[in-house]
Order: sequence, then structure tokens, then C-alpha cells
Amino acid sequence: MGLEAARGFRCVRDLLRYAVSRFNVAQLAFGHGTDNAYDEAAYLILHTLHLPLDRLDPFLDATLLQQEVDRILALVERRVAERVPAAYLTREAWLGDYRFYVDERVIVPRSHIAELIAAGLDAWLPDPEAVDSALDLCTGSGCLAILLALAYPDAQVDAADLSTDALAVAHRNVAEYGLQTRVRLVHSDVFSGLAGRRYRLIVSNPPYVTAASMRALPEEYRWEPRIALAGGEDGLEMVRRILAEARHHLEPGGVIVVEVGDARAALEAAFPELSPTWLETRAGADRVFLLEREQLPA
Repeated sequence: MGLEAARGFRCVRDLLRYAVSRFNVAQLAFGHGTDNAYDEAAYLILHTLHLPLDRLDPFLDATLLQQEVDRILALVERRVAERVPAAYLTREAWLGDYRFYVDERVIVPRSHIAELIAAGLDAWLPDPEAVDSALDLCTGSGCLAILLALAYPDAQVDAADLSTDALAVAHRNVAEYGLQTRVRLVHSDVFSGLAGRRYRLIVSNPPYVTAASMRALPEEYRWEPRIALAGGEDGLEMVRRILAEARHHLEPGGVIVVEVGDARAALEAAFPELSPTWLETRAGADRVFLLEREQLPA
């Protein structure tokens, strides 16, 4: 069935079926909020119709206006023809219940650290009110900095990034959450703009995609800023810089949490003297590690 025939659809159910078929035939790559064609199609339709994103069934047989049909089909066609990630089409991304503005200036938020912040790091930070300072290094859209501020109500949070474009997006998100007095945006190449500052908690989702993986990225991921993805030959270029300086920016008893994707084996080979704690996430226990200040090189 072609696009012109699809313009004759009048209910959500037909548009959903059409979109899923189009996505499957086009062999799209997912991973920017959804991981399959059905969920992505449902998300784009519900977003376009300004309906609750978690309630598709009640609306499946709803009759749509022609302009609504046209708007949905336009998004579906852009997703297929241009391979634009859905988050850039809708200008939003979600981490749990939290919505963030995104565009092509920032990576689409999907850090596993978000669920760790939500669940708490009680074994190392048993009293959230005692956390008075935190840093989100490589903040991108500012999402993790915002989640830190919400999880630790007495903390002043620094959100640092080398990209001024990313900081502009983070500024918008911080303002939307009304956290301008508690989240400070800092232009910084790793710790260069944070001289003399120490924190009880540092989190970082740095670039960690290996050079080989960068060459093989699906087209969807090439819409994201290269600076936010490329981690050098073994994916640890930025991680090395972070670990070399982190001790100087942690308070006594402080901890650092870093996401490294599939690089656990590479990290353990590169830093055999370290004994990080690998934290359990929905993706397993090999993507995010934690180190206490006293474990870091002096």
C-alpha cells in the first residue's frame, strides 16, 4: 500500500498497522527511546495526537481528522526516508517519568545511570539529605544533572560539558524544571572549568563508542553529535581523562559513577589496579561502574 492510499485511513488502528509495516520493511534501527517498530509507531502516533503515551488501546478505533492523519503520515515518512531518530522528530526524550527537550545538538538521553539515581545509591550515600554537592560530567541535555537535583534536594549540582550547543539545550531543560538556582551549567573540557571544586557524588556518561563501532553505526545514530559518541580506539579515551583527575574533585568519602557501554573488559584490562563495583541495571551489571575516592589514583 502506498502513501496516497494511506491518506484515506481514518482510525488509529489502521495508521498503526501501516507505520509498523513501513518501519519493518525499511529495516530501521531503534534505540532512541524504543527498541522495536510497534512501540516506535505507537509513540509517534500518540505524541502527534497529544494523547497519553501509555494509553493506546482506548484510542485504537478513534476516528481522526484528515489533518491528524496527514501529520502522522508525515512523521512516519520522515522517520523512514531520512532515518531521523524519533526523539528528534518530536523534540523530546523520556527517562522514566521525566521528559526532556532534545534536538540534534545533543545525544538522545538513554543513560543507565538515570535508573541508578532513581533507585538510589544507598550503600554509598545512605542519607540523600547529606549529599550537598554533585557533578554531572559530560551533561549533554542536562538530564542527569536534573535527576540528581531532584533525588538530592539539598545538593548544588554542576552540569559540565565541552559543547556550548549542548549547554544551550541543558539551559532550556534546567529552566523547564525550575532548577536554575540549584543546577549550574559549566563550560568545561572534563575538569578544566572546575578547578578547586569538590563533590560528594560525580556521575558521567561520557563518549565511549569505539572507533570500529563508530564506523559501523546505523544511520540513525549518525544524527547525533559525534563528540558525544566517539570514545577513541578502545572507547576509553575520555574515561582515562576522567579517572586521572577524579580523586582531586571528590570529597573524602565521595564516589564517582561512570557508564562505559560494552567496554567492561577493556576497562579492566586498562586499569588492572582498580577494583570498581559494577552496578546492576536493566541492561545487566557490566555497563556502569562505581569507585570510591580512596580507590582512585592519587
